[in-house]
Amino acid sequence: MPTTACALPSNFPGPHYRVELDELHAHLYTLTLHISQPARQQRVSLPVWIPGSYLVREFAQHLHGLHADCDGCDGCVVPLRQLNKNTWEAATPAGAQLLRLRYQVYAYDASVRSAWLDAERGFFNPTSLCLRVHGQEALTHTLELWGSAATQGWQVATALAPVTPDAAHADAPHSLGRWQAADYDQLADSPFELGRFWSAAFSVRGVAHRLVVSGAGPGFDGARLLRDTQAICQAAIGFWHGTQEAPPFGHYLFMLNARHEGYGGLEHRHSTALICRRADLPQLPLGGTHTQAPALGASDGYTSLLGLIGHEYFHAWHVKRLRPAEYTRYDYDREQHTELLWLFEGFTSYYDDLLLLRAGLIDEAFYLQLLAKTLNQVLHSPGRLVHSLAQSSFEAWTKYYRVNENSPNATVSYYAKGSLVALALDLQLRAEGRCSLDAVLRALYQRCQGGPMHEADLLAVLEQCGGRSYAPEIAAWVHGCADLPLPELLRTQGLDWLTEPAPLAQRLGLRVSETEGLMIKNVLRGSLAEQAGLAAGDEWLGLEVDSASSNGCSNGCSNGCSNGSTSATPSAWRVRKLDETARHAHGQTCVVALVARDGRLLRLPLRWPTPEQPQALAVRLQRLAASATSAAAPSAAAAPPPASPTQAPHPDAPWSRLAGAL
Repeated sequence: MPTTACALPSNFPGPHYRVELDELHAHLYTLTLHISQPARQQRVSLPVWIPGSYLVREFAQHLHGLHADCDGCDGCVVPLRQLNKNTWEAATPAGAQLLRLRYQVYAYDASVRSAWLDAERGFFNPTSLCLRVHGQEALTHTLELWGSAATQGWQVATALAPVTPDAAHADAPHSLGRWQAADYDQLADSPFELGRFWSAAFSVRGVAHRLVVSGAGPGFDGARLLRDTQAICQAAIGFWHGTQEAPPFGHYLFMLNARHEGYGGLEHRHSTALICRRADLPQLPLGGTHTQAPALGASDGYTSLLGLIGHEYFHAWHVKRLRPAEYTRYDYDREQHTELLWLFEGFTSYYDDLLLLRAGLIDEAFYLQLLAKTLNQVLHSPGRLVHSLAQSSFEAWTKYYRVNENSPNATVSYYAKGSLVALALDLQLRAEGRCSLDAVLRALYQRCQGGPMHEADLLAVLEQCGGRSYAPEIAAWVHGCADLPLPELLRTQGLDWLTEPAPLAQRLGLRVSETEGLMIKNVLRGSLAEQAGLAAGDEWLGLEVDSASSNGCSNGCSNGCSNGSTSATPSAWRVRKLDETARHAHGQTCVVALVARDGRLLRLPLRWPTPEQPQALAVRLQRLAASATSAAAPSAAAAPPPASPTQAPHPDAPWSRLAGAL
């Protein structure tokens, strides 16, 4: 670790971080933290979690080599004592004016939550790198970046305000800049993107927005992504502020990292960090010439990326400003529980797709398909019947973010079911004719002045806007486990709820992986697969079927399907895909699954579902008008037409009452 000391500029009285990018191949950031006027027993700590991602991630596991010295005592070494997993205490000598701590952080996490460094790119959240100086959290914090010859030409993107460099700093060949945060909270909330990346800007309501994309391949259509992102921002600002007001921030930054695989995002007050698959970025037409006319085709992956952009941008109002009262101040040292994640993540998940429709980036049929996908996801999760949304929110730290093979049976997603509660409330409010969920969220934002809130605030605003108490609905839909009354509510907006046999995996009660053989990931509660004794981790190797009769069963089945079949020898088949099991089991009422478990081969009699007697149903949605006028009308369950940036909902469509903007 380099030990060269650097003097702290006299005009930075608060904590000052020097971050060096000098060990790229080792994936190591080297930090020097300067603390002016340190306490005699000065404590520092590294956060254990990052707001917006509700799991203790133990960032201190990647910090090593911490040592301290100080000015005023000839640079003497200062004793450090570790108090717990993420906190240290320095015994500062009397009279010391400046305490220096040096350490390194290993950065090889490609997610949006932590830190990354290699020869091509750097990224970090300060929660992963920057020790919190106890007692000085409210002071101005500064951070400067230093590269090397290997980082020549690298750019930096962050939402923090830059600091005008002094002469020595400006002339340094490897200086990457210096930034300032009002306090530690603002520093912690401001990730950095480093490297050579594509960058462009646009303005909405006079607010500057910047989009940077790292890792994009040849043919990347940056102009289209920029245009579509701008349309999303316009729709979101219009949602929250109508046609006149400006958003509550003066600038905003999108940081998108394109990788071979990956998807996700993390919200911040003035920025967001995003990850997508490189293949999901929009591509220029062959020949590489971009035209002003938008491309008509859009992959499902690109649409998902646009939904992710809308989701994280919506969070700039809805969780980063309006937020649970438990997050009035963040406690970086331990879990902070709240029962309101269904409201902040679930309602945001409802509006992320709806904003795409309102912005004209997808059409109605595509939107209905997305909605049906969410409905099926929730309805095929047995955990919805035993775990309420309030519980799911509170226990996100131990359940949602700690997925295991039993998770579908034990918990429900506050993202997915929370979005359906938003849909149900919106439909109920509109059916009663007093207001919409749009108006409720705007009124809630005004009531709480874009700050902390309680569930009681939502109930008060619902009653104010809707003209009656909605406490029974919130009690049943959020604090209870019953299914939502969506079929009836959807019909009030001209939508038909249709059911059909679910895919084979759902009818069997399985979730599988087919990348390396047919591997069972989850067995759903009460399913045929559970009754047969299949278990998570099994490899489904083959299938035995009764070759003598399509109606009998000679497999020793205890599921009530045996009717005295012949004793002919069953035929056995090797399977590697779930669809292959359906082909071999055609016409059978019972088969034997041949599975490998813990080095043993097992024969498990399995009752086989038939389309006539499905074990599960799939939901699809279509407009009543369409189904009434034409038997051949396309349904939302069919493959959707390409998403078109120019195709908005028809104003006469029943669904436009919900999809319409303000």
